[in-house]
Amino acid sequence: MIQIKRVYEAYAASDGYRILVDRLWPRGLTKEVAHVDEWAKEIAPSNELRKWFHHDPTQFAAFKTKYLHELQEKKDMLAAIKEKAQHRRVTLLYGAKDETNNQAQVLLELLKK
Repeated sequence: MIQIKRVYEAYAASDGYRILVDRLWPRGLTKEVAHVDEWAKEIAPSNELRKWFHHDPTQFAAFKTKYLHELQEKKDMLAAIKEKAQHRRVTLLYGAKDETNNQAQVLLELLKK
């Protein structure tokens, strides 16, 4: 099972294996507080795409298309996440305030296909 959660939400043992899918480390969080098992910054949107999107909900559809295109080159990483999820719960962590329009939502949708 794969789920998503904002990294600033409290850690729960039921989260299982926690993967941070942001390119930048979340502001104000220590590694101990974040409880991150893996930081997969390579699977996060490129710096160019991240800066272009700038969490503008009106740009989300275009962001999603561009991000899915970037993910075409990350099939091995996506497969590794799916493999982990076959054996345990995996929680994709993100730092964005917008819980609907973010890369973790795109990843979750793609991984559930």
